[in-house]
Amino acid sequence: MPKRAFAVVAHPDDIEFVMAGTLLHLQAAGYEIHCMNIANGCCGSTQYGREELAKLRHLEALDACQSVGAVYHESLAPDLEVFYDRPTLARLASIMRLVAPEILLVHAPSDYMEDHMNSCRLAVTAAFTRGMPNFPVDPPRPPIDQPVTIYHAQPHGNRDPLGAVVHPHYYVDIGDVLARKTDMLGRHRSQRGWLDESQGFDSYLQTMHDLMREVGRMSGRFEFAEGWRKHHYPGFCAPEADPLVAALGDRCLVAS
Repeated sequence: MPKRAFAVVAHPDDIEFVMAGTLLHLQAAGYEIHCMNIANGCCGSTQYGREELAKLRHLEALDACQSVGAVYHESLAPDLEVFYDRPTLARLASIMRLVAPEILLVHAPSDYMEDHMNSCRLAVTAAFTRGMPNFPVDPPRPPIDQPVTIYHAQPHGNRDPLGAVVHPHYYVDIGDVLARKTDMLGRHRSQRGWLDESQGFDSYLQTMHDLMREVGRMSGRFEFAEGWRKHHYPGFCAPEADPLVAALGDRCLVAS
């Protein structure tokens, strides 16, 4: 079975903002890459209705994944209805067993909105239950024994909910894949006006560049970087497991 990296986030375009560069490097290192947005994006517009927008954002997310050869997994809930509950956990845990990732990329545990934090909690718990035969998943799938190492992306704006700057434990150089990352984000065309209107982004593509440049400055080495913090290992992997560093080598700087 090939090594797999699984990015699980809240909304369509979250992967492209904070994870896509790292995924592309992992793909180049031989990983099969998988992407999932738990929420369907149905609230991210003042121009489209819920059903119309959910279909549109599904197509945008699928297009972004297909443009780089990633495996796309369907959403589970509407926007702002990503709850840490048993039905959602059971469905995500089933997908986790299907994908059986060695690397799991998720949101920061403390972020600016509940969808991000609940998606993080769901993904971490789904990974934790991957080998538990007594935890029922939907649809049923047998448990797996694949160790998984979890890495948390930077929170939105590189800051926690109270505005404190968050410094990564790992910096991944994305300078040579920034154009492809930008192309992936640009395929989420419905978000151009919405992000300007709702969050004050002058241009969502430029905002992404600025945030990645800020992480690069934090690294002291790279011009553009994505930042990561590793989840504690018990229940997931060996204490010394660090497959991100092993796969990316010099592209990944470990903070001193």
